[in-house]
Amino acid sequence: MLYLWVKAFHIIFVVSLMASLLVYPRYKIHQLSSQPGEPLYEAMKKASYQLRMIIMNPSLILVWVFGLAMLWMNQGLLSEGWLHVKLVLVLILSGLHGYFVRLGKKIDRGGDGVPAKTLRMLNEVPFLLMIVIVILVAVKPF
Repeated sequence: MLYLWVKAFHIIFVVSLMASLLVYPRYKIHQLSSQPGEPLYEAMKKASYQLRMIIMNPSLILVWVFGLAMLWMNQGLLSEGWLHVKLVLVLILSGLHGYFVRLGKKIDRGGDGVPAKTLRMLNEVPFLLMIVIVILVAVKPF
């Protein structure tokens, strides 16, 4: 029964993390469309900071905590090939989280050298990773 609760909370924080990873770059794109000191710039700066601190960072930590707890509770999963691929993709997703945060901080300092087009393209990557991760978990193809 405890395993199911851990799994439920893992899924809750995965959804929360994914939502934040899809919204955060959009906030930064809007921020780039204005100048420091302008109302839109400051509103997006504040909103993205709050998103990062209240949802994004805690969700990433809790995804890992509950995911590792599930592995500890069901160590047989470690012999599954699909899980190894999933873990690599989750590491990439975690790295993307860090990259988004780093880009966001650069934008907050003035945004020199951060093209909105790059953010628009990167904004699709979490969704694509999520598709593959969900297929791996649901279908367990190998």
